[in-house]
Amino acid sequence: MLFLILGKGKTGSLVADVARERGHGVRAFDIHENRGASALTAPTLAGVDAVIDFTSAESAVENMRAVLALGCRIVVGTTGWYSHLAAMRELAHRRGGSLLYGTNFSIGVQKLFRLTAELARLDGYAFSVTETHHTTKLDAPSGTALTLKEIIQSVRPEADVPITSHRVGDARGEHVVLAKSDIDELELRHDAATRRGFALGAVRAAEWLSKQHSGAWDFREIFDQL
Repeated sequence: MLFLILGKGKTGSLVADVARERGHGVRAFDIHENRGASALTAPTLAGVDAVIDFTSAESAVENMRAVLALGCRIVVGTTGWYSHLAAMRELAHRRGGSLLYGTNFSIGVQKLFRLTAELARLDGYAFSVTETHHTTKLDAPSGTALTLKEIIQSVRPEADVPITSHRVGDARGEHVVLAKSDIDELELRHDAATRRGFALGAVRAAEWLSKQHSGAWDFREIFDQL
């Protein structure tokens, strides 16, 4: 397969490395080579099985518009753009493009999401989320932390779920869900030792998406199919 990686930062570069390790062809653009999605044209995307975006929220929206308008496929690992989600899903369906998005492409984090839904069924507990990332991460709280809060509140709509965010050095990503009552505490924790889990999940997501027809999916919905 041939994948086009958007973003040559730490995660984007690792995605490219993992894709090559899995036997795929790789092309990559940084923000200067693809300013305003200017490089995402029909000739550029000809023969590309999927685009993988790890850029910024603003750039991701521009990139999605360009890719989906051409009826092509895009995996979006960038977060912070979800106010545009409805419009991007509609564009994918209208133009025959394919969109796969997620706040976190780590399989371990996907399991954390499911365990959090189970934990949220406990009565008599207060819930909170803490997340820690590197100092260059632009959005806070992280998309993953917001997803954890959303999962808890989907089970308990009345729950107040505070999120505490920390930005420390080169931290690769830690998320902690705490359930606390008058008699005990329960904690779920995912601590990424490297970014490789995110990169591998994104490449496997692109492999899956390359076989799909028009549509839009949340990674949480399909990761069992990988």
